Amino acid sequence: MTSNTTGTLNYFLAPPDGSRLYSHINADSVTGKPVRNWVEDQHNMHIEDVRGKEGLYKLDNAGFQYGREAAKHTSFLNDSEIEREYYPESIDLIKRVTGASSIVIFDHTIRRRRPGEPDDSPQKRQPVPLVHVDQTTASSIARVHRHLPPTEAPSLLRKRFQVINLWRPISHAAVDWPLALCDFRSVDAKNDLLPVALIYPDHEGETYGIKYNSNHQWKYKRAMIPEEFVLIKCFDSVEDGSVARLAPHTGFQDPNTPEGTPLRESIELRALVFYD
Repeated sequence: MTSNTTGTLNYFLAPPDGSRLYSHINADSVTGKPVRNWVEDQHNMHIEDVRGKEGLYKLDNAGFQYGREAAKHTSFLNDSEIEREYYPESIDLIKRVTGASSIVIFDHTIRRRRPGEPDDSPQKRQPVPLVHVDQTTASSIARVHRHLPPTEAPSLLRKRFQVINLWRPISHAAVDWPLALCDFRSVDAKNDLLPVALIYPDHEGETYGIKYNSNHQWKYKRAMIPEEFVLIKCFDSVEDGSVARLAPHTGFQDPNTPEGTPLRESIELRALVFYD
């Protein structure tokens, strides 16, 4: 039985003066509020539960792909253990799903929802309640140069490469604040994608904020468990229209969430995915 729902999704509204959008990664430590030059544009959107028909949605048609495989590493409490234990098994998983020849995981984020607490440090990341894509074309190429040796990057960039996130719940089902994904086939890539400077304390990245489009088709898989995962495409160097380039996504509050549901905990890995 599917559980379609409706969620209030926060899109991006660009500054009226046309200036480049920016967001600071950390909330203001005094006010707890985000530091940015754009405003949220809220819209109630129908979100379809795809449980039971996940096979219709693939990285190359929708921009995301669900699967089921339990992780051997399950504690997700220590970053060095995650890198030592979870990274290698995740590389193997992504290779098997995509057919990629090599993969470099460049970071991960643990998210644990903490109502009333500011999201002001890497140890306090919470579900992101904004429709976004983690990388732009420019920042994806910059990632290759940043994380690969200068002797390897040019040849890798001449072939197909992608940026893919591997997302899964931790410790219990993600009923609270589930993850919604937008089917790329409903995205107007020329008009919906707004580059946003993402400002860290020591460097600057770039993401896409997504502008509202009534054609967007939103999907989720209700009550994903830790043994389930979803791959989310954030970039694909094939941009000729033959495959999905990316998948906008957001955490959202499901109005049908039962009272007392455990708060969402999840992990996402971000990977550079290369093909021969």
